[in-house]
Amino acid sequence: MKRLLITGAAGGLGRMMRTRLAHMADTIRLSDLAEMEPAGDGEEVVQADLADEAAVHDLVKGCDGIVHFGGVSVEQPFDPICDANIRGVYNLYEAARANGNPRIIFASSNHTIGFHTQDRHLSVDDPMKPDGLYGVSKCFGEAMASMYHAKFGQETALVRIGSCFPEPRNHRMLATWFSPDDFVSLIECCFRAPRLGCPIIWGVSDNDEQWWDNSAARYLGWRAKDSSARFRNKVNAENARPAPDAPDAVYQGGAFTAEPIHRD
Repeated sequence: MKRLLITGAAGGLGRMMRTRLAHMADTIRLSDLAEMEPAGDGEEVVQADLADEAAVHDLVKGCDGIVHFGGVSVEQPFDPICDANIRGVYNLYEAARANGNPRIIFASSNHTIGFHTQDRHLSVDDPMKPDGLYGVSKCFGEAMASMYHAKFGQETALVRIGSCFPEPRNHRMLATWFSPDDFVSLIECCFRAPRLGCPIIWGVSDNDEQWWDNSAARYLGWRAKDSSARFRNKVNAENARPAPDAPDAVYQGGAFTAEPIHRD
């Protein structure tokens, strides 16, 4: 690609992927509402608010692909979630439609299905059961992507990210862990595929504990290679096992299921 846009570049995922995705385009355009590190070689840094329609149109202009990490990534009051994750997603898809439909990697979340219990093995056809306002906003984003694909041919990979960190931090993450290397290989595969469509893909590594079935996305040719198994002893040593009735032990969304509705 000539120019790849990464939104949410000041966030955890954005900072992690900034250099890891640098090989994918001549220029990486990095955007966030928050301040970012200055542009390096082959980078453009653009501060923009996803809720600002004109700013998002300018942001997408000239881009061949988009990795959309931008928006609120935790449970918050409705207004900030609405601005960033609902209005912002609408602005992004309208901007993409006006600029040739560049392929999008959309960072969805396991919190779209967080109230499913951990004894369930889910396919992409299982119903959404969001565990909070953040999860609801990601359900909206998936629906928006599906509509723009059906109506306008906009291709999007809807990646329901589990827990993307250098290593799992607790017992639940032994099942949800998504290694950064596996995420990079998935992004590479989604941009390389001759036909992407609008698949839901579980963003998870090849862990021993599996809650999610990725067989519907096998046509892309992607396979996770890492596993949380090598971290199991460390997780056990550093974390007390949650009580059997604790949200982290019952629900796939873990502690998000116990979050209150936050109000300003």
